[in-house]
Amino acid sequence: MFDKTTWIRLPRNVVVGHGVLPQTTEAIAELHLAGDPLVVTSPTAREVAGERVVDDFVANGMEPATVVVEQASFEAVERVIETARAEEAGFLVGVGGGKPIDIAKMASDSLDMGFVSVPTAASHDGIVSGRGSVPEGDSRHSVAAEPPLAVVADTEIIADAPWELTTAGCADIISNYTAVRDWQLAHRLQNVEYSEYAGALSQMTAEMLVDNADSIKQGLEESAWVVVKALVSSGVAMSIAGSSRPASGAEHLFSHQLDRIAPGTALHGHQVGVGSILTEYLHSGEAGRWTNIRDALAGLGAPTTAAELGIDDAAIIEALTSAHEIRDRYTILGNGMNESAARELATATGVIDRA
Repeated sequence: MFDKTTWIRLPRNVVVGHGVLPQTTEAIAELHLAGDPLVVTSPTAREVAGERVVDDFVANGMEPATVVVEQASFEAVERVIETARAEEAGFLVGVGGGKPIDIAKMASDSLDMGFVSVPTAASHDGIVSGRGSVPEGDSRHSVAAEPPLAVVADTEIIADAPWELTTAGCADIISNYTAVRDWQLAHRLQNVEYSEYAGALSQMTAEMLVDNADSIKQGLEESAWVVVKALVSSGVAMSIAGSSRPASGAEHLFSHQLDRIAPGTALHGHQVGVGSILTEYLHSGEAGRWTNIRDALAGLGAPTTAAELGIDDAAIIEALTSAHEIRDRYTILGNGMNESAARELATATGVIDRA
């Protein structure tokens, strides 16, 4: 007897394009959210977009409150929760890059309150996904949360963000290719449930960036448009799957372990990009598509080596040999690599220099 069910939560409104920031209040009005907003932002994002969003709320008869966060932390999430309760906020709006959006997302999930994402940089797929990432000590926690009810991404603002943030977003999307490969492997070997639709959407998005990496240029607003749409597609794939599987495989385990070994050294997207070079080599061998991934990242100006990440060779080897311990998720790493195999992999792909 068939009894399978699913509940897919997707953003109701996605507004992307040139000069769309003033449409934030309009996009929210269509959601019929009650009460006043609490805007969660960072110092730089507040100057770039946060103050304008607040002014638009005021012009529309609302009384918004604001929380400015310096760092992503569970303490910051608690501060937002306390402020939302004290201000009797009706919904949360995250304005900025990964930190304020993830914090607002996690706080809104705890409060069972609506959340709207207004990214000012295209640095990772967290702008639309149902997961938040917060560092704690020498580790980083990926926490399930509700995806945003609406996303308002002004490509004029995003195109003006530091280029390294955009290349990190591109690398995060490109890493979906190996994430899906791991998901398919887990389905075949461990009978992990697999969604053909979510997998195809995620892989298509990654392949689109790999095949068109040479057309994504710094300062070009059309490039910001392509990257944001890809990030939205990635988030939708995760919502359809009901998990982060379409966008998180061994390359993300590798990145999470680097966060423990060398915290704060490199951007998340850049780390998973290098992780994808390594894990695609494991999937397909010397003649596989790993060179396409490497060349696409290099063409974007994203790191492809340990030196470009600013991480020493020993940390790369340690991450490869211990990444499988991060979480109970079957990937190409299986039960782990030994040190000699990890070193052979890293040198074969040029991630570390041959000694």
